[in-house]
Amino acid sequence: MTDRNPGLSENDRCYTCMTATFRIQRYNPEKDAKPYFKDYTLTDLDPTFRVLDALHEIKWKIDGTLTFRRSCAHGMCGSDGVRINGKNGLACAVLLKDINTSKPIVIEPLPFLPIIKDLTVDQSDFFRKYEMIKPYLITHEPPPQMERLQSPEDAELLMEPTKCIMCACCTTSCPSLWSNENYLGPAAILRGFRFAFDSRDEAPEDHMAAMDSQDGVWRCHTIFNCVEACPKEINITWHISQVKKQLVTMEL
Repeated sequence: MTDRNPGLSENDRCYTCMTATFRIQRYNPEKDAKPYFKDYTLTDLDPTFRVLDALHEIKWKIDGTLTFRRSCAHGMCGSDGVRINGKNGLACAVLLKDINTSKPIVIEPLPFLPIIKDLTVDQSDFFRKYEMIKPYLITHEPPPQMERLQSPEDAELLMEPTKCIMCACCTTSCPSLWSNENYLGPAAILRGFRFAFDSRDEAPEDHMAAMDSQDGVWRCHTIFNCVEACPKEINITWHISQVKKQLVTMEL
């Protein structure tokens, strides 16, 4: 284990270190009939380690077959979404000191999506639904010589939804999706809000039409699981409610 506190004495380093057992769901479709759990115990852990750091320690020093996604490791790419002790989140954003280590820390892949291997899931359907809401600015006028301008108030309306990193933590935590696999899901609807409510977009009805169906925005039952799961603390349910309000006032 790399010493994160080289300036501390040996006694101080031992005082701050911790031991934790990680109960990780494993599954290799090439040889396993079904998923199973395997325990890994790490010692001398720095409390400021993140769950992703622990996964690295396990993969690099104990079991190289462990498979998971990661990229930036700074909560910006959204690639390392997993389920930690029953709650969706980013492995790079959860500190060990904030977890109860008196019992095994259970790490599973995001629910509902097909498992490719271990903690890696197939997000093809997740991004297919994202593409359905036309996640891009639609304009009919020729491009201006400079940028497309909007007021500070209009820009502020988009500040929160643009924080979304498409990690799928919100969508895979939604019971409405669990009961109906065709549901667009909160992530896609949030991105639909981002473009439909953009003052520079010239075809908001195109984005709204993609969300106006039984498998779209009306499938949301305001359960708030998406809000609790979002690592960026976006009030996704509020944005979904605004899409609903807009749909009942416009003719598509």
